[in-house]
Amino acid sequence: MNSYKNPLEERYSSEEMLFNFSHNNKFRTWRKLWIALAEIEKDLGLEITDEQIAELKANAENIDYDKAAEYEKKFRHDVMAHVHTYGDVAPSAKGIIHLGATSAFVGDNTDLIQIRDGLLILKKKLVNVMKGLADFAIQYKDLPTLGFTHFQPAQLTTVGKRATLWLQSLVLDIEELDFFLETLRFRGVKGTTGTAASFLELFNGDYSKVKHLDKELSKRFGFEKVFGVSGQTYDRKIDAKVVALLGNIAQSAHKFTNDLRLLQNLKEIEEPFEKNQIGSSAMAYKRNPMRSERIGALAKYVMSLTTSSAMVASTQWFERTLDDSANKRLTIPQAFLAVDAILLIWNNIMNGIVVYPNRINKHIEEELPFMATEYIIMEEVKAGGDRQEIHEVIRVHSMEASKKVKVEGKENDLIERILNDDSLKLDKSKLKEVLDPKNFIGFAPIQTEEFVKNEVQPILDQNKDLIGLEADLKV
Repeated sequence: MNSYKNPLEERYSSEEMLFNFSHNNKFRTWRKLWIALAEIEKDLGLEITDEQIAELKANAENIDYDKAAEYEKKFRHDVMAHVHTYGDVAPSAKGIIHLGATSAFVGDNTDLIQIRDGLLILKKKLVNVMKGLADFAIQYKDLPTLGFTHFQPAQLTTVGKRATLWLQSLVLDIEELDFFLETLRFRGVKGTTGTAASFLELFNGDYSKVKHLDKELSKRFGFEKVFGVSGQTYDRKIDAKVVALLGNIAQSAHKFTNDLRLLQNLKEIEEPFEKNQIGSSAMAYKRNPMRSERIGALAKYVMSLTTSSAMVASTQWFERTLDDSANKRLTIPQAFLAVDAILLIWNNIMNGIVVYPNRINKHIEEELPFMATEYIIMEEVKAGGDRQEIHEVIRVHSMEASKKVKVEGKENDLIERILNDDSLKLDKSKLKEVLDPKNFIGFAPIQTEEFVKNEVQPILDQNKDLIGLEADLKV
């Protein structure tokens, strides 16, 4: 308890994402890369024995972290520390570990593996949020609700149609995520400055063997695409792009929680509130939207990281500079961990979100009379009235009704005023029928159905094996 603990680890992120960026996963992957390198080099004719490779494999997970720390303190070099640590438990293979490679061989390739695997972890959670929102949208596609522009009452929409706006953002995000995965390249085997000069001697100048080594190793780790050229490191724009992608998902989540928090204040829609949950230590009645607020806090953090990776990518010098390293150790894992937590919480919200139709309808009743005035004016003109005179009558009634609501705190009586005005000629029984909220939602139900069917459902169908997720909060 006397040292700082990262809240992303203690409070928020999933075990699978924490493992993806753990020491064990990182350094085991280093050893997998060294084993694959040795195997392919042996196949290409280098003097590496089956016994050496067998010893490497037998000790692949036998990592003495204390010894590695001692070596790193001595060498001030993390990769060489682990080369020596591995060599100590696989002495017959000590001389061929990391043969021809540079530090970025294990460092960068492992980073790319973790980025890919991290995105696959996030994709499952993202798909499940989309499934929850799609089901919600269809369930409430016909339920009228006040639209808001500038957070002022506007034309009606439906609860389901509003959910499609949240979904639309996620459609853009998952399209970007899939494109990133599809085009992600492996660093492969490139040498100290990207020229593969160290392999010139090893393979007696045979460039085809270097190409084979590069592509074969990349395929073994699940990458069909390989960087054609590099310096010592892969292009740091990859880091900037993936953090920007994570930032975009964070933006979508934050937008959703902004809306939900406003709706919860209106008592129209609420996030889950557990039986024993306490909203406030002082105000026992409170039902604070802590899930949405937690998402907002984490989303702000992720969005702030996008500039960090962009600055790293833009300030690399020539073939390599090391001012990226500490930044990458912080930014990449923590951006993934935070978005992982965001999507877990979002799924938790969708699993227990609550809608209050009567409250929604009450707000409609308070505002709908004002929205019906355009229809009333048109009907009066059809009945032979003068538009400007009618407009003035309706304007006066509207101002008086507004005064009742805002100044006196009473109900909106605009329709009652209009019904009692003998100067107006409209069919007053028809006016009552017209005031059904469903007459003011336009094509919202159809738009909701079409959007879910045409744009969301194909994504869900393509990823049906990912649907199904437990999303309990960690704390």
